[in-house]
Amino acid sequence: MRRGLVIIFLCIALLGGGVAALIAAPPIEIRQLWNVRLDRVLGFSCFAVAVLAGVGGTLSLSLSCRTLTKKVAALSITSRTSLLESPHPDLQALSFAINDLTEQARQVVERAMLQVKELEIQLKVATAERQHAESIIYSISDAVLVTDPFDELVLANESAARTFDFDVVTSSRKPVSQVLRDPKMIELIQEMRQSNSRSGRRIVEHHVRTPQGGRTFKVTLSCVSDQVQGHAAPGSNGHGPSSIPGPQMPTGVVAVLHDMTKEKEVAEMKNDFVSSVSHELRTPLASIKAYIEMLIDGEAEDVKTQSEFYEVIQNESNRLSRLIDNILNISRIESGLVKVNKQPQSLTVIVKEALEVISPQASQKNITIKEQLTPVFYQTLADKDMLYQAVLNLLSNAVKYTPEGGTLSVDTLVDETKKIVITRISDTGVGIPPKDLPFVFDKFYRAEANNRMAKGTGLGLSLVKQIIEVVHKGRIFVESHVGKGSTFGFELKMEE
Repeated sequence: MRRGLVIIFLCIALLGGGVAALIAAPPIEIRQLWNVRLDRVLGFSCFAVAVLAGVGGTLSLSLSCRTLTKKVAALSITSRTSLLESPHPDLQALSFAINDLTEQARQVVERAMLQVKELEIQLKVATAERQHAESIIYSISDAVLVTDPFDELVLANESAARTFDFDVVTSSRKPVSQVLRDPKMIELIQEMRQSNSRSGRRIVEHHVRTPQGGRTFKVTLSCVSDQVQGHAAPGSNGHGPSSIPGPQMPTGVVAVLHDMTKEKEVAEMKNDFVSSVSHELRTPLASIKAYIEMLIDGEAEDVKTQSEFYEVIQNESNRLSRLIDNILNISRIESGLVKVNKQPQSLTVIVKEALEVISPQASQKNITIKEQLTPVFYQTLADKDMLYQAVLNLLSNAVKYTPEGGTLSVDTLVDETKKIVITRISDTGVGIPPKDLPFVFDKFYRAEANNRMAKGTGLGLSLVKQIIEVVHKGRIFVESHVGKGSTFGFELKMEE
């Protein structure tokens, strides 16, 4: 630009100098000068005009280029404003091309921005769904393990961490062989991944040694995989049913472990219960049936023998009735269907009533009964019939397992500090071996050492425990020494 201006000024100076020389010369010399220098002046003038014309074109082109440059630099791709067309004919085509390119770039950027917004929305939705799925998994009580195609732990809940004793945070993205110390569980996960089974699942039973002890789990294993988005079928737009599914990615594994330890214990208890009940019911029924057959066959010829047979049948019938009543009562208490009528009751009165019923049996074995009872005004909130049955069962057991000439002591105490009333029933019987003490309140349990001492079903103490602890929220206890006797007792809250 500066060079063009210098050339213009030089041309103007030359042309002005020639004109000035013609004007300043004398008249005689003017003609000579005119004749002599006319050609030179005209030559210089033409040269100056030509230079000015060239420089003018160059300046116009330069100015147009600069204008276009500024326009392009200042143009926003997202703007819909087009570049101004250059007035210079040589730059019009360039201006049009730049305008078209700018419009195409703007459209591409707009589409890209829309795609970015869609991806951001999809990412937010995917993140929310993932957090929701994780919340569900973390809230599940069953243990859940999720691994990727490389057998690395992707996700696990607190239940799984407690079961296999690992830290959820530090164990993420680590191989399961380093996280789990259970070779069988690792083998199950690897076998399921290698099978690549995308349909169906595998259910196995697995025993796990947990920090809380041995537990039995039902393990449900399933494969999970991500399907690569398929390509569009010919003639389709890449969406809808015309899209062909892509190949399956390598599979990971989801393992859900349901703790069925309690269920197995209940099932075993149920089987044992049915077996024990069947045996206990069969014994009195067999006796009743045998004596009835003997009566029918005429084996009891005299009245005395018939009376003995009738007494045996009556005793066995009563035993059968008590067994059925105990089973029904325990079942009702455990299921919560028993009707409880709690009212303020004097424990001393209930114990006296039970002693009156059990005294004849004690007298037959020459057993001495000692009483030490509290005043009747100390009361507890209780169901009288159920509490009476519990006391009667304890007294009956004490009489059955005490040899002739023994002693039975019954005490009721009051602890005003703890606001409780206590009943203790002690005997001088055979006692219970230490190994049997933890199980004496279990259904149908009887100490083997005392089976020959007296008949029983093993339900009496179990019913007492249900009445005291479940119905009345009290506490039952036992103390025993082999050959010296046993003490059964219970505590109940005192009515204020």
